[in-house]
Amino acid sequence: MLAIRMTRHGAKKRPFFHIVVADSRSPRDGRFIEKLGTYNPLLPREHAQRITLDKERIAHWLKVGAQPSDRVAKFLAQAEMMKPRERRDQTKKPQPRAKAQERLKAAAAASAAPEGEAKEAAAS
Repeated sequence: MLAIRMTRHGAKKRPFFHIVVADSRSPRDGRFIEKLGTYNPLLPREHAQRITLDKERIAHWLKVGAQPSDRVAKFLAQAEMMKPRERRDQTKKPQPRAKAQERLKAAAAASAAPEGEAKEAAAS
């Protein structure tokens, strides 16, 4: 499977990325098929050289079936080469498990019930 993704270059703490098409099984900074552009995060957002894209070649690789990474898809959406992706939900790992959520709901229901009864008694 082909992927359009970034490879990191540049010195320590001075990142510079190449946007490439590569086999998805190859390492991040390893072998790639073709270089399609660059991304320099150190430049200001409005700078022309911050993101450069070879739009013709990217369109070709998308037509062939290459899948862009999330960040590259965002760049392509900004360049109006594809529609923006929906945001993926965050992982549910930090949330409590099912039984703990049930206990929290039961505790909330129990604490809400006496308050409601107290209000009704005060009203009459």
